[in-house]
Formats: sequence, C-alpha cells, structure tokens
Amino acid sequence: MLYLRFHQATGAAPGADTYEGLLALLAEVTPVVEALPPDAALADVRGALRYFGRDAAGLAEIVRVRALARYGVDCTVGVAANPLLARMAAAAHLRETAGRTGGVRGVPAGAVRTVPDDPEAVAAFLADKPAAALHGVGPATARTLCAYGLDSVERIAAAPLPTLQRILGAAAGRRVQERARGIDPAPVTPNAPARSIAAEHRFGHDELDAGRRRRALLTLADGLGVRLRTEGRVARTLTLTVRYADRTLTSRARTLPEPTAHTPDLVAAAYALHEAFGLQRARVRSLGLRAEGLTDAGAAAHQLTFDPADDKARRVEAAADRARARFGAEAVRPAGFLRAA
Repeated sequence: MLYLRFHQATGAAPGADTYEGLLALLAEVTPVVEALPPDAALADVRGALRYFGRDAAGLAEIVRVRALARYGVDCTVGVAANPLLARMAAAAHLRETAGRTGGVRGVPAGAVRTVPDDPEAVAAFLADKPAAALHGVGPATARTLCAYGLDSVERIAAAPLPTLQRILGAAAGRRVQERARGIDPAPVTPNAPARSIAAEHRFGHDELDAGRRRRALLTLADGLGVRLRTEGRVARTLTLTVRYADRTLTSRARTLPEPTAHTPDLVAAAYALHEAFGLQRARVRSLGLRAEGLTDAGAAAHQLTFDPADDKARRVEAAADRARARFGAEAVRPAGFLRAA
C-alpha cells in the first residue's frame, strides 16, 4: 500500500486541477486509487509489482519523480502492508522534518518511508509513538487514554481489550487496540474525485484562537456552498480535516440531515465538527473542509418547512449567487469572511 501526501513549495495543498492530474498519474501505476482530497491519496499497488518489476518502494519513487517532473509537486510516501501503517509512516516523516528548511517556509522535502511487512518491524515502528500519533485517535481520545496511563501506542497495544472497551466503548476500544497492533483490514476503495469538492484555509501562524478558526470555517463553507449551487449539486457528507503545528492531522465526518448546498446548513455542520474536536489548546496550522457524496441537486429531496426565516434565507442566498455570477466572487461575502494568509 502507498499513502501519498502531496505538497507544493509554498506548503499549500495542490489546486483542484493539479490534484486531479496527480490522481491520473497514480492511475498510470495502478487502477486501485482512493482520492483523499485536498492533498492525499491511497494506492494499492500489489497488482502492479510484477508488471513494473519493482517493489512498492520502487513504485513510490517512480510516482514521486513523475509528480515533480510534471507538476512541480513533491510528495511524502508511506509504504506498508496496510493503509494504517502507510499513513503513519508518511506522518512520521513529516513530524521528524517539521521546522527544517526543506523548502519555502520550512516545508520539508518529500521522501519515501517504508515499514517492513514483518511483525517485529511493525511492533518496533509503533512502539515509541505517542497515543495521538495513532491514525484515527483524535486529541480528545488521546487525552482520555493518557489519563489512564496509556500514553504510547506500545502501552495501548499491551492493554487488555476489556480495559480499553471500558474507557472508550466496545467498538472504539477494539478498533484502537487493533490499530495499536498495526492491524487495519480496510481496503483501498477506488473513488472518483468528482464525487467531492474541498477547500483549505492555511493560517499565517499556528492558530490558537477558536474565533478565527470559526471564521475560517464560515469562509470555507460559504465557498463550498457557492461551488455546489453553481454546479447544480448537493452534498450528503461534510468532512473537516485539522492539520496541527507538528504537521499531523485528524479528520471527522458528519452526514447531513439531507443532501444540501445551503450555506447555513454547511456552516452549522462545520461548526459542530469543530466543537467535536475539542481544540481548546491545540495549535492549528490549517483547516480543510470537504463536501462528499455529491449528487444532482435536481434529483435530491428537500424537506419543506413552515419557517419564513428559512424561506427568506434561501431567497437571499439565491440573490447573492446572482450577484456573484454578474459581478464576481468578491461581490458578496459573509460578514465574518476570513481571507487566506
């Protein structure tokens, strides 16, 4: 398995067109590619090893060279037996190089990091990782585990399953223990990038102010809503990705009550996801918002209400869209709009 994180010299995520080109580049190596907008992807290359006559690390090097040559985009690639370990291998490189001058503004140069497919090597790789480094363990869960002395992946793996289930719940406890032992049965699911749209706000410095983070989410949600309505589509799911000062990231998703492109509904879901992270003291580098499960707006059902305020909000939104179409995107903005750094 390959997990790839693409990064430009500025540290920003690739643009939408560039990202689609990078996915097409990956498809030249293997058809089993899962897009993880705005700047990552998973690829199952097991079927391509014999064809290219190389191992997975060798294929990762080919992809990295082609990405640099065609798009000027470097990438950090984690190579491992399953998606979990591949993600963590790439994240380990980004943490280790955080702050080094591998590019403009300290963006690290890409690399290929491999976790050997051997139980002892996997255990050694995971042993010294903090609980928060385990993919799928967010800040709140990490704090809960640390409160019980389970502050490292090694200790989590050694903890009895009933103990973890009492702390986290039955399903979550089992899932966390499996991941702490390097077990991840999830397959790479090929998908189409057109089924989602994403936007990212990168702060000029590590952001501690929750108010500014909410303003950034308002800006991102408003932009996604405009794009969805312009394209005549609605979203079923909203995903928030938080990138921290140490370049690690966590994501949470929320299924919307109904498929929508209505900005207030997207903003409310984004705020709820932000609150669920519990980021009171977190140093946030950037926020990414992704609308997924896109479908044709004409085929989507909308639950009518008798609330005149909702009807007024939708009429105002339609008028604002007409103004943007005539005078440009800057013609109408939310009162709390936050420009990119």
